[in-house]
Amino acid sequence: MKKNKSKISGVTTILLCIFLCGSIISKGQMPASLKDFFPPGTSVYENISYADDTSRKHLLDIYLPPNATGSLPVVVWIHGGAWMLNDKHADMGYMKNTVRSFIDSGYAFATINYRYSTDAVFPAQIQDCNQALEYLYDHSGEYKLDKNRFALIGFSAGGHLASLQALSNNNQVKDFLPPGNKISFKIKAAIDFYGPADFIALIGMANVTDPKSPVALLLGALPIDRPDLAKRASPSTYIDKKRSSIFDHPGRKG
Repeated sequence: MKKNKSKISGVTTILLCIFLCGSIISKGQMPASLKDFFPPGTSVYENISYADDTSRKHLLDIYLPPNATGSLPVVVWIHGGAWMLNDKHADMGYMKNTVRSFIDSGYAFATINYRYSTDAVFPAQIQDCNQALEYLYDHSGEYKLDKNRFALIGFSAGGHLASLQALSNNNQVKDFLPPGNKISFKIKAAIDFYGPADFIALIGMANVTDPKSPVALLLGALPIDRPDLAKRASPSTYIDKKRSSIFDHPGRKG
């Protein structure tokens, strides 16, 4: 799935501007609320389109440490929001120390948007995640990224997508790729903060029997009515000996 580093799809917005406050170099427009998260000199490439279209759901941001040289390992942030809320800047407010520590430790940091379940049902969301990483892989040289060292982190719905993407990475699941695309990248590790791992196990819970529940909206059906879909969307389905880097974090605030 050609996560064509051209995840920069059609509308690539690369604006050069300097935030005097905090001395953060920005190729794009970093939200004022985020600029203090990062060390002075952090380079920001914002609103890169990764799917060759004009959708705001197909945008990503890349943050590089000051004076970055060589190829940097990459941490990719997948936001939460019940698969139908928020954007690539979400969750960062209460994890600002963690976010800053990635840059301080010499990692590249990327955040991605993906389509809401209210716009497109599963597997649209995991297709977008895979296309975003394929874009980073394809454009690794342009952004000084080590295409062989990708890690994921996500919260709630983002945690689900992070673990699903990482665990299914070696399976080449056709439905998880946009038509005509492939997966070239490998994921070394993933951190899942309280994302659901098994939708089948949720059958019977009150909030999953409602047709308007987040899980039902994601799947386009109740899990009890479509256990096949529930299983296909569950990270636990793809656990095997080759995907041992995935682990769940109980929710430490950073």
